[in-house]
Amino acid sequence: MMKNTQITTFERNRYYAGKALTTADFQAEQAYFNNKRHFLNSMMYGAGVVCGLGVVSLDDLSILVESGVAIDGMGREIVVDNSVVKKLSAIDGYDGLKTAEVSLCIRYHEEAVHTVYAVSQNDPDREYEYNRIREGFQIFLTDTSAIPPLMDTETEFLARGVLLNSDDYRVELRMPATVSRGRLVCMTLHITKLTENDTSLTYHGVLQIPAFLAPDGSQEMELSVSDVRLGAGESLDYSYWMTTQEIEAEETNILLKSGSVGAFLNDRIVTSAKNFSMKIKLSDETPREIIGRELGRPSLEMRGIGVQGEFIELARMTLLRTDSASIINTIRETGVKRYVTAPSQDRIREEYLQYFIRENASLAADGGGSGFTGQAMRPGNQFETPLIETGIVEIPLKDHTRKGDICYSGEIMHGLGKGNVYVSVAYEYIREDASLGEISARNTIYGNPALFAKEQDGVIDAETAVRVLNDKGSFVVAVKLLQNVEFLVLTYRWVAIKFPTGSVMTTEDDFEGKSIAAQTPTVVMGTKDSYYFGIRYNNMEPCSVTYELVETGSGEITSDGVYTAPAREGVYEIRIYCTDMPMICTYAYAIVKKKGLEQGEGDARPAGPVSDLANPQLPGGGIRI
Repeated sequence: MMKNTQITTFERNRYYAGKALTTADFQAEQAYFNNKRHFLNSMMYGAGVVCGLGVVSLDDLSILVESGVAIDGMGREIVVDNSVVKKLSAIDGYDGLKTAEVSLCIRYHEEAVHTVYAVSQNDPDREYEYNRIREGFQIFLTDTSAIPPLMDTETEFLARGVLLNSDDYRVELRMPATVSRGRLVCMTLHITKLTENDTSLTYHGVLQIPAFLAPDGSQEMELSVSDVRLGAGESLDYSYWMTTQEIEAEETNILLKSGSVGAFLNDRIVTSAKNFSMKIKLSDETPREIIGRELGRPSLEMRGIGVQGEFIELARMTLLRTDSASIINTIRETGVKRYVTAPSQDRIREEYLQYFIRENASLAADGGGSGFTGQAMRPGNQFETPLIETGIVEIPLKDHTRKGDICYSGEIMHGLGKGNVYVSVAYEYIREDASLGEISARNTIYGNPALFAKEQDGVIDAETAVRVLNDKGSFVVAVKLLQNVEFLVLTYRWVAIKFPTGSVMTTEDDFEGKSIAAQTPTVVMGTKDSYYFGIRYNNMEPCSVTYELVETGSGEITSDGVYTAPAREGVYEIRIYCTDMPMICTYAYAIVKKKGLEQGEGDARPAGPVSDLANPQLPGGGIRI
């Protein structure tokens, strides 16, 4: 059997009359067909999950791995024929974990089984042998930091050019090194954050594209990004579509227009590339032919570089360590699990892709015409799906808890990072259910638990609320009891969802003339007072909006726009934007004064003209309305 990804010459048995067959001959026969099949699996499919193998948290200490199939880096099939339930502490590798960030992996595992009496045995002390080899699997845990990074096979498909290379950010232009005449092609502005420094990037430049047409029919493409903020190691892509002209030239150069470049980190000017040039080849080949040639170019040695190895990573987990155990905090499969593209799924894959590909763009890509020139794609316009995490939170009740009491959970990390995240909680309890053949079964109630109280004892009537700490990536659950409770702990299932921003294939023209504004842009209010900032929509239908405070320590604001002033005086800014179209935004201002100076107790009132306000200036001068 192949023990690694190194390809060797295949040898098979040659039979002839009178050949004496030994154990080694039969083993060579098996090894030949196994190795040839593994070789084809590796070359044709690669390594990854074929189907199933989802990872689900059953509770804080247990997981379920669904049945499924995977192929490892050596081409061996890993088959999980039935779903597997595992206690975290019982999984191989658990005792050797050193960090709280761990990976759940699966690998191929053989086991000798079925003991039989060995008739011909040279060793008199061994009378029995195993008669079969069972091909199975092994699930294990390892520290995520111990997994070597995958090295993608480097090809010459993309041409790359650096526009900016500062200490904090790297800005790179990418596009195919060879393009098809008369076809659409996408050029990507790839931005990578290099440090943990809290800096924003603003970049502007104009590219001269002699052999291409921009969406407006010109031969210049404007690159402009404003106030980009990323975390260390994060990246962001801006995509720009253009059409390759039908010209006879064999190659062309994309140039950076002289005097058009401006780059800023926060408000500081930084030096960027000014004499930028990137060479692109022009071809009569179709995009499929260009891609097919490039995919077939790597040698066997090059293809072996990026192989995943002897195991498949299924999920990454964050654990909460205690003195006695480790508790599962989050489980993430998105961006971790790699999938194998199986030919049997081609038909349904093409059917699903129709929901993501514009008909005219698809025609142009396959040679159906060049009239569609494309448009600049904003970073929120990528084809993303919501990120979802879930878990269990137990809220301890105080001694002698009674109706009307309010109890709080600790701070819970939802695992979706900072930003706007929706969190919902549902009451979980155990009840008898003979229909399931179980003495006890887990039930989850979303909404008002009191509606089910009559049909099942033990359902607690309680009102819940969630406070999401956007800047910390966490949340806190509050429970107000609507009845007397004798329990010591209430159990809730939480679900956190982070939606992608932006809408698919949105252009700047879609936002022309559309805007939102606060019904009362500026209010004067007392410390600790609350005020609701309503929204007025101009030339657009009402949509979901997000409220956020520009500065920390400037009070609190709920997701529905109720602002509570802090305990100190000042002018505080609230940013309000359309959740799915963050470029449509406005600002509101709260002028907070001590109570009794200019207003009645608990009163908030609209401010007068901006010029009448007491020192309403923001850093940089003026108030943005």
